Amino acid sequence: MHVVIMAGGAGVRLRPYTSTLPKPLVPIGESYAILEIVLRQLAGRGFTHVTLAINHLGALIRAFVGDGSRFGLAVDYVEEDRPLSTIGPLFGIRDHLPEHFLVMNGDVLTDLDYADLLATHTRSGAPLTVATYRRTVKIDFGVLELAGDKITSFSEKPVLHYRVSMGVYGLSRNTIAHYPAGQPFGFDQLVLDLLGRGEPPAGYEFDGYWLDIGRPEDYDEANRCFAELRDVLLPAGAPAGA
Repeated sequence: MHVVIMAGGAGVRLRPYTSTLPKPLVPIGESYAILEIVLRQLAGRGFTHVTLAINHLGALIRAFVGDGSRFGLAVDYVEEDRPLSTIGPLFGIRDHLPEHFLVMNGDVLTDLDYADLLATHTRSGAPLTVATYRRTVKIDFGVLELAGDKITSFSEKPVLHYRVSMGVYGLSRNTIAHYPAGQPFGFDQLVLDLLGRGEPPAGYEFDGYWLDIGRPEDYDEANRCFAELRDVLLPAGAPAGA
């Protein structure tokens, strides 16, 4: 099984932590880089081949991961000479990818069963399968709806529920066959493109642990919780990281 990890972002929202380290190498729990946790999880779920799409401080990621053998994986790299967003790096390597594969961000902490997501995608026949997580958003204001200058409804501090993308998805090679290589292209554009063509993606609902480490407060939360979550996030018996 093959997974492509998008690890080329500059991590602007996570500064100052990412001033000298790429976001996937930011340490969690003082022992592991985020990317190390992800690689050990993938190996534990039976994945054998990882492609890392790198750009910002990519040499540090190469030095840390190497050929992947210490994680029980075969790792290769695609290096962007300019940012290609979250899907664009795939266009230049699609001929080297299997028919169905996993794509994910390199800064996700979750106990999602990656292998089951890929198997579900393969069985579904969908062009894209998106792992989704239920988020609750509390609005701290009274919310009004208007028609012209007339208020038609009012809700005091409503609580809204959404299914959001976890940054992990199953993808098929045919889905990206017609996009030109070297074109910056995002996950959002792909989803809108598929919807516009009448080829809706599938959702894979997940309600376990998930944290997208995009902001300093998310990073602080990950470190606060790591001691409790270590056995959930890492395969049993995984050695301490370098």
